[in-house]
Amino acid sequence: MATPWRIAVVGGGIAGLAAAVQLRDHAPADTEVTVYERSDSLGGKLHTGELAGAPVEFGAEAFLMRDGTGGESAAVTLIRRVGLADDIVHPTVGQAALLVGGELHPLPRGTLIGVPGDLAAVAAVARPTAEDDVDTGRPLLPPDADITVGELVRARLGDEVVDRLVEPMLGGVYAGRADDLSLAATMPALTRTARIEHTLVGAVRAAQAAAPRSPGTPFFGTLAGGLSTLVEAAASTSGATIRRNATVRALTPAGAGWYLTVGPNGDAEQVHADAVVLAVPARPAGRLLADVAPAAAENVGDLAYASIALVTLALPATELPGLSGLLVPAGEGLLMKASTFFTTKWGHLHRPDGLTLVRASIGRYGDEAQLQRPDGELVDTVYRELSAVLGAELPTPIATHVQRWGGSLPQYAPGHLERVASARATLRAQRPTLALAGAGYDGVGIPVCIRSGAAAADEIITALKGSGR
Repeated sequence: MATPWRIAVVGGGIAGLAAAVQLRDHAPADTEVTVYERSDSLGGKLHTGELAGAPVEFGAEAFLMRDGTGGESAAVTLIRRVGLADDIVHPTVGQAALLVGGELHPLPRGTLIGVPGDLAAVAAVARPTAEDDVDTGRPLLPPDADITVGELVRARLGDEVVDRLVEPMLGGVYAGRADDLSLAATMPALTRTARIEHTLVGAVRAAQAAAPRSPGTPFFGTLAGGLSTLVEAAASTSGATIRRNATVRALTPAGAGWYLTVGPNGDAEQVHADAVVLAVPARPAGRLLADVAPAAAENVGDLAYASIALVTLALPATELPGLSGLLVPAGEGLLMKASTFFTTKWGHLHRPDGLTLVRASIGRYGDEAQLQRPDGELVDTVYRELSAVLGAELPTPIATHVQRWGGSLPQYAPGHLERVASARATLRAQRPTLALAGAGYDGVGIPVCIRSGAAAADEIITALKGSGR
């Protein structure tokens, strides 16, 4: 009689938990799944806290409702699966602003992460060099080529479009710079159409047409109880054994399976598993792979990460502009790169006493020295900058919170997707019972991480069935 599969999921972020749910749903019913999380809490950058008696996200704030084809996103699918669909809420205010020349302007709509398909729509904040976006008779990108976002957009539409639109949007997602980030990894839809279209404006329009959005359809969502409720529900639904404060320090092949070295040096234990989903950031993954799959380790282990800090202010009843928040280009010379007006953006956070929650994001890749300031200094700087941007001194905060996320946002250099594909091909050929999942490989954002975790689980199931287990 065959023994039940024993599968280890290393990493208790949303990618690892999504893998555990997928294993619960599609592996044999008696499969034993254990999630190993090095910290004392699950969810990674999904972390709902409390400030001045109000729930507030100290990490990721929202998820996309639709995927790149216009279908339901993986986040919504998982939320339905774990029974939280009725808790999905949408922004009540969707218009954001862009700070240009010290003044707030409505963020132009209809761009693709800041790249316009209609040049007139961005004229108030940037002057595109339309004369450079000419049809040369060939596609913008050769097959399989990858360049930085900045290289393509600067050449076609000029510096202002990059510096005032694209980079602030990329900075809000990746804390990175357009001149460093891979087009293929950060803008896959635009990359696909750029291999066909002859102009950048044409490529943007084609990408937008490929994923039509019905008027009035919400773009973003979150959960009324906070995104930590998704973490808790996914962990419960998976039926997995959850081990917190359990650092996996080494992986050792054991026939077709694995031994995991778990726990502190000097007091570690050896745990056997038939297969492993490695759902940790790329650098620790590279260290775990170094001895067992060196070629794969080399392809993923050098990925750089940016650090950020999120500063939240709880203010007494405060009149804010009717905006969801604002973006700040680096050229404006401010410490904060973005701000979200939580209690304006999300109607479910309104309170009878008018408590106002505002969050600012700090940190760009390569500028980590700014994050070395003490918490109090970050709070004071954000308070002063927000007051100046809004044109009036804000009331003294009732409470504040600084959440630091060190090394949290991957910086995909050109060729990233090819390197990840090579690493995975190596593992399939040499170590098929080991699969990679998470933002370090497939992209940031809750839906992408969930999809990555589910795909890794599917690979493990296929490998174990193929081995006759």
